[in-house]
Amino acid sequence: MTDSCKILMIFPLFNSGSFWNYKEACELTGARYPAAPLGLITVAAMLPDSWDVRLINRNTELLTEEDLAWADMVMTGGMLPQRNDALHIIETCRAKGKPVVVGGPDVTSSPSVYKAANFQVLGEAEEIMVDFISAWRSGAREGEFEAPMGKADVTKSPLPRFDLLKLNQYLHVGIQFSRGCPFSCEFCDIIELYGRVPRTKTTEQVMAELDALYALGYRGHVDFVDDNLIGNKKALRKFLPDLKRWQNEKRFPFEFSTEASINLADDAELLSDLAESNFFAVFIGIESPDTDTLVMTQKKQNTRRSLQQSIEIIHNAGIFVNAGFIVGFDSEQGSVASGMIECIEDTSIPVCMVGLLYALPTTQLTRRLLAEGRLFVDDGQTQSGDQCTAGLNFETSRPRRNVLDDYRTVLGTIYEPTAYFGRVRRLGRMLKRKRAHQMIKGDLRSFFRLLFRIHRAGPGSALQFWRMLLDCALHNPKALPYVVMPSALYLHLGPFARQVVEEIDREIIKLDQGHWQRPLLQQNSTKELLQSA
Repeated sequence: MTDSCKILMIFPLFNSGSFWNYKEACELTGARYPAAPLGLITVAAMLPDSWDVRLINRNTELLTEEDLAWADMVMTGGMLPQRNDALHIIETCRAKGKPVVVGGPDVTSSPSVYKAANFQVLGEAEEIMVDFISAWRSGAREGEFEAPMGKADVTKSPLPRFDLLKLNQYLHVGIQFSRGCPFSCEFCDIIELYGRVPRTKTTEQVMAELDALYALGYRGHVDFVDDNLIGNKKALRKFLPDLKRWQNEKRFPFEFSTEASINLADDAELLSDLAESNFFAVFIGIESPDTDTLVMTQKKQNTRRSLQQSIEIIHNAGIFVNAGFIVGFDSEQGSVASGMIECIEDTSIPVCMVGLLYALPTTQLTRRLLAEGRLFVDDGQTQSGDQCTAGLNFETSRPRRNVLDDYRTVLGTIYEPTAYFGRVRRLGRMLKRKRAHQMIKGDLRSFFRLLFRIHRAGPGSALQFWRMLLDCALHNPKALPYVVMPSALYLHLGPFARQVVEEIDREIIKLDQGHWQRPLLQQNSTKELLQSA
């Protein structure tokens, strides 16, 4: 039996050019990347105490020859936009004779892509790490360990190894209360990976995580990374009074964000509890303002209400909304650009992740497109950062050029400075914060850096920013810190949107000139493809 082992955990690079990397906003605060690798530090906590663990995040620091030489074993893995670098890490480790273990959602969805790794850990690690450790100690140097989907008992999930993080490198740190989502959206892989019955940690577990972060001296933004925080409302209602009490006792050291479904707006009491616990932002998948599209994609929860009213209710509770929108659904009849732009303007949501529809592995959408013979061959590589330019990996229902034209119209319009800061201004008037922002070290420095750099975000950006800021100062000064946040994000979002529009324009030119090469279609008769999907 091996009593000790030196483990090097490597978090792969996200592909460049991503909506989510917020590089300029990170620079304002001195951070190097938005989010810390919660998955890896949770796995690290499952390893024996006698094993020595180091963490290298390739998005924030360099991986050196000395790091690899030190390790007895390398652990890596992540999401689809990290695939290119994860495969590079595996190749490097194999060339140096270092056993490499790969886990995470992408290898779970596409294990054949990662066949070069010595070990594959598929599914939720809580269920199978004991088996992996036992196999390693018995001398095994390759193998596959697969957990049943959506079955892990998260009440047995350990306290993540926050001590492995260089906390000052991140805009925010994540914790998790629940896994899974009760809805069944056709294009989403959450229910395939984690199930439709949200499982929750105990209050004691979450409080221990907050205590650990607090003891390490961390203050500021903590993100609940749950797929849908309100998926299990009963458990959340039970948890929030304790969270509020903890915040009060510690004088509110943390501000929280999360992801939830739009039906959050239906529950005034729950909204109030979230606001009083110091939640300030929530990401909501709106996807499309078109009812037919929402029904077809099984996002029916978005059809039972006025989106504008629902978002206004959440804003009035003191929580601002970030949203996701998608272009490219089969149900789109003619142009969808004007309707989507109108929805975004009417709801006054500044930060909107607008993407091209992408058929993720294991989803209902992928299975349908595969059966219809419309899914493009996946060569195992993803060449772009996210859905902004890597979407439409299938034969579209309406002309591809029209889909791309709609997409570039939406992006070009909503991230024009007057439109963007107009939404921020309206948000500033609506946002009824119950608590003032708790100033932390570096806030003023970041603000003055923003004042200096806002002019770089494009023509007219500085003027529109100052108009918005003055309006908020006059009408709702308590919301000032919360309009500064999306303003800082615009340093990335404005230029990024223009960059994506240029890329889409080049794609449209290729289509017009007949130079676009139609990818090969996957064959729906191939048993292996159907099984993997």
